[in-house]
Amino acid sequence: MTLVKNTLSPFARPMASSYPNQIAIEAAPLCLSLEPAAKPNSKSVRQQWLVFTAAALLVSVPVFLQAPLVRQLPLLSLVMTLGWLGLGWALMSRRSTEVWGDLLIGFSWSWFAGSIYWGWFRWEPLIHLPIESICLPLAFWCLWRRWGLVGSMFYLGSLLGTAVTDLYFFLTGLIPHWRQLMLVEPELARPIFQQCLIQIKTFWGAGWAAVLVAILLGIGFLSLRSGQLCWWAFGGAVLSTILVDSLFWLAASIA
Repeated sequence: MTLVKNTLSPFARPMASSYPNQIAIEAAPLCLSLEPAAKPNSKSVRQQWLVFTAAALLVSVPVFLQAPLVRQLPLLSLVMTLGWLGLGWALMSRRSTEVWGDLLIGFSWSWFAGSIYWGWFRWEPLIHLPIESICLPLAFWCLWRRWGLVGSMFYLGSLLGTAVTDLYFFLTGLIPHWRQLMLVEPELARPIFQQCLIQIKTFWGAGWAAVLVAILLGIGFLSLRSGQLCWWAFGGAVLSTILVDSLFWLAASIA
């Protein structure tokens, strides 16, 4: 173990030593092991659930905060990325808050990509996923360096949720309604939401919803089998996608 630790890059050492049950370097390079934790103690279980909850909340934040902000002040939303990033770095520099800073840095990547798309390109769904994936090379680089694993896996989890949601829109023919919603004023969106709801309630729409929700649930709960905090961040991001998509269904229902 000593020999392995000494060969890690300087970026890896704080991560390997700070997070309980975060990485087993020999058996799980790049934080990809899904083996259950061996006899987790109450402290590590509590931290796992805290990371899961924080990840779920951070996926939901853009729905309530960024969405209304970016429509009116896209440049401000983009600049706020620096604030999230700076706060993440500050928290990550302290041992007691390192994991939260790590998670916040991954969130800043999602915020950055979301600001670009929803601020200037929201009417074109075909480029939604490519823009949301703009930080994907950075996430893979961090995984390769074994640095920022919690934030990287959070970003990958939220991106996976985005991809599944976009796939549902494509499969059920909701893309034209997406474009219309992005072009009209909010007070004129009610008829469009009602049309969306009609298509969602069809056998085709309900069937695909069930399939994709089952996939997200399977991936999310499989992630929670791991004792590593990075996988709990990933699972929280994936499972919270179901909540966010349910909010869209609720908005269409009450429109």
